[in-house]
Amino acid sequence: MFICFGIAAFWFVVFGVSFLRDRRLFKNGIFLVLTLMFAGLGVILAVETISQQAARVLVLLILAAIPVAIFVLAVFLVINGVTMLRRERHRLSNLLSLLVGLGIIGFVIFSVLVQKIGWEPLAMVRWALLGVLTYISFLFLCFLLYAFVYSRVRSSRKVDFVVVLGSGLIGSRVPPLLASRLDRAKQVYERALRKGRSPRLITSGGQGPGEDLPESHAMAAYLVAQGVAADQIIREDKSTTTWENLIFSRDLMAGERPQYRCLIVTNNFHAFRAAMTARKAKVNGQVIGSPTAAYYWPTATIREFVAILVSHPYLNGGICLLIVAGAILSYL
Repeated sequence: MFICFGIAAFWFVVFGVSFLRDRRLFKNGIFLVLTLMFAGLGVILAVETISQQAARVLVLLILAAIPVAIFVLAVFLVINGVTMLRRERHRLSNLLSLLVGLGIIGFVIFSVLVQKIGWEPLAMVRWALLGVLTYISFLFLCFLLYAFVYSRVRSSRKVDFVVVLGSGLIGSRVPPLLASRLDRAKQVYERALRKGRSPRLITSGGQGPGEDLPESHAMAAYLVAQGVAADQIIREDKSTTTWENLIFSRDLMAGERPQYRCLIVTNNFHAFRAAMTARKAKVNGQVIGSPTAAYYWPTATIREFVAILVSHPYLNGGICLLIVAGAILSYL
């Protein structure tokens, strides 16, 4: 028990030090989950010292909750995927929740069939898949938990700029997803004004296919229509990706104020990955999120996680290969 709590305390200290150094790190989520895992194990062992029967019941409840949670998650993702098909454009990125839900159901059916057939090569494939899925699930849990924590931490530092990341126009119209970012930026800007500060707003986004003008221009017009002074808005109208949003905005900010501080506004599902990208782009600022429609959030969150996963192909690919190799060797 004390060993588990000691290990939990160790990981919590590591998490705290890493968080204070830079909260925009994915490994912070890993440290936090390890803290909670060992703390939870310590609690179970502590309960066992009082009542072994209570500890067994607690463990059984946890074990029973796992398949129930998997079933509920799979059904929820399939339903959400159908909703996405009805409300959004039919493209792969909008089908992720449906595909993941069907994948979970498919793996469960496959596992049951493997147990019934009892053929070793299939069992080897099952264990290899289970190992890879466990690894990915652990990373997803770290991402989900820490993205929630990151979004709840407010920055009290004075900022010189509020950067709004573009997300696409419909012709020349600002769609609801982008409008929520602009509304959030306006709230931050007006709060700063009430405190006697005078940050400038940067609308960031170039002109993409199907757009009648650069996103930044439409975003600026939206803010002006909401009462923001036009001379307080800087338009960054060349970027076409989040990376370009950030590096082009960084150059504009550094040109006006070399020792700048900024706050970046995007949607809540995108906030943590945008923060990781901002760190990589050496942008001196944190990210806050604006509200997103509930039905859109699951697919968008999965998309964000996949983007983080594939941004480290050698590390994650290498670990998955080692897991597969271990499963194969165990059957040789």
